[in-house]
Amino acid sequence: MSVEQDLRDRGGDSCELCGSKKGLTIFVVAPKDDKNANNCVMTCETCNDQLTNPEKIDTNHWRCLNDSIWAEANAVKVVAWRTLTHLKGEGWPADLLDMMYMDQETEEWAKGNIEEANPNAIVHRDSNGVILEHGDSVVLIKDLPVKGSSMIAKRGTPVRNIRLDLDNERYIEGKVEGQTIVIITEYVKKT
Repeated sequence: MSVEQDLRDRGGDSCELCGSKKGLTIFVVAPKDDKNANNCVMTCETCNDQLTNPEKIDTNHWRCLNDSIWAEANAVKVVAWRTLTHLKGEGWPADLLDMMYMDQETEEWAKGNIEEANPNAIVHRDSNGVILEHGDSVVLIKDLPVKGSSMIAKRGTPVRNIRLDLDNERYIEGKVEGQTIVIITEYVKKT
């Protein structure tokens, strides 16, 4: 049996990500390069186009991953995890990521080569160099005056459920004393 037929059988002759039956094609999940069913996903033309051209991504299209995160095929889970991670700043993808389960080997595959695959990606790091992600909790390591206010955010103040500035790796947003403020990443430590 061919790889294509294996994938068509596994996905019910439809895209394993969104369920469409239009323009099905094989997508090899990096960093795997051998074309066997365990390392590939059957995708429709829309999913394949957005996976291979990230600038064309339509956030609403990927709401279909609500079902795909439960797939038995590890390659499907890896593509779903990477896509949701890329879209995490939208809010709803972070909720799906929280529900998702992958064994350690699959998780390493999903996280592998992410920075190498997109060397221009913005990566937020705390004062210790730990990568910050949308929804993380941090603690302030310095008293910070809040611009436009008389408030001073005290050292040791916890900031939960942070949001990342998608345009600048130095900035995150979070609520301190009920007020949303912008915080420079070098003044926080991930908890």
